[in-house]
Amino acid sequence: MEKTIIIQGREVSSKDIEFIREMIKVNPSWGRTRLSKELVLLWNWRAVNGQLKDMACRTFLLKLERRGYLTLPPRRYSYGKTPRKASCPYVPHKTTPIAGELNYLTPLKIEVVKEKYLLKLFKCLLSSYHYLGFSRIVGENMKYLVFDEKDNPVACLLFGSAAWKTLPRDSFIGWDEARRKANLHLLTNNMRFLILPSR
Repeated sequence: MEKTIIIQGREVSSKDIEFIREMIKVNPSWGRTRLSKELVLLWNWRAVNGQLKDMACRTFLLKLERRGYLTLPPRRYSYGKTPRKASCPYVPHKTTPIAGELNYLTPLKIEVVKEKYLLKLFKCLLSSYHYLGFSRIVGENMKYLVFDEKDNPVACLLFGSAAWKTLPRDSFIGWDEARRKANLHLLTNNMRFLILPSR
């Protein structure tokens, strides 16, 4: 019987590892990003919403390398300890102070950020007002903008994928390994929350 290992919730056989080694060997011009993108397509490795799990695949490959199963192509870019903040063009928006209770702003409107103009505004607001600024968002995520009755932005919300393993969380919920794997997609992680200052 062929030996398998479990990495990042995925069962990996010696044939799978040999296949990845061969991909690296016959494509010497590929970097780690290209390798990851090709592999995730070949394996059709997708999240529940159908999105390709490219970043998960990159982490998976790094774990294989750390355990000595393969050698990845050398890194092409060097990243510092501090993530680079994305450059976000300014999008005009109302910044006059708000005075009064919340019900003066109602009805509030919550918009899922899908259209390009909303995404530009979302990035601008996080870049301008959030203490972490705006940096590249990876993995599955949902972005929301909250507007007041006059369509002025008052808040941003950003949710991302839940951490793969968190002992305090999993213990609190009562998850064992199998339950966590089956239900992890039902959780999210709040990555950013911003109520616009003086707005």
